[in-house]
Amino acid sequence: ERSALPPNWEVRTSKSRGIDYYFNRVTGESVWEPPSSEKEVEMRASHILAKHIRSRNPMSHKKVPIDRTPEEAEAKVRDIRRLIIGTPTGDETEEELEARMPAKEKLARFAELAAKESDCSSARNNGDLGLFGRGKMQKEFEQAVLALKVGQISKPVKSDSGYHIILRTK
Repeated sequence: ERSALPPNWEVRTSKSRGIDYYFNRVTGESVWEPPSSEKEVEMRASHILAKHIRSRNPMSHKKVPIDRTPEEAEAKVRDIRRLIIGTPTGDETEEELEARMPAKEKLARFAELAAKESDCSSARNNGDLGLFGRGKMQKEFEQAVLALKVGQISKPVKSDSGYHIILRTK
C-alpha cells in the first residue's frame, strides 16, 4: 500500500521501463522516488576548504597540487576560524566569543579569508556556495549546515573534499 502523496502528485507507469514513477500534474516534474510532503529546506552557506593529500581531488582551484596531511588541513581551518572569531581568554568559550561578534564583521572576515585561503573554487565568490537544498552537498557538509544557526560558524567539518569551516547565511 502506498502512503499518501503530496498534493498534485500521482503514480504513473513508465512505458520504457515498466515500473512506477511519480508525476506532478502542476509542474510536470517526474521522479523515481516518492516525493516528500515535507517542505523543501533551502539553505545557503559559505565555506573555507582545506584539501589534503587524501582528498577526493587533491588539487586547489589555483591549479596547485595539495601536499598537506589531513591533520595539517584540519589545523589550518581551525586556525582560520580563530582568525575570524578570535581566541578566547579566561573562562570565555569560542561559542561565547563568536556570539558577541557583530554579524557584519564576522561575514567580512570570513569572506576575506575564504577568498585568500580556501582551496575551493568558491573562493572566487568569497566562499559563497549560493542556495542549495537537501541532497545537493556531501552528507557531512549538509548535516553541519543544518546544525548551524544562521550567522554561526562551524568547527572543522571533515568530508571527502577535505576539512571545512562553514558559515550558514540562510
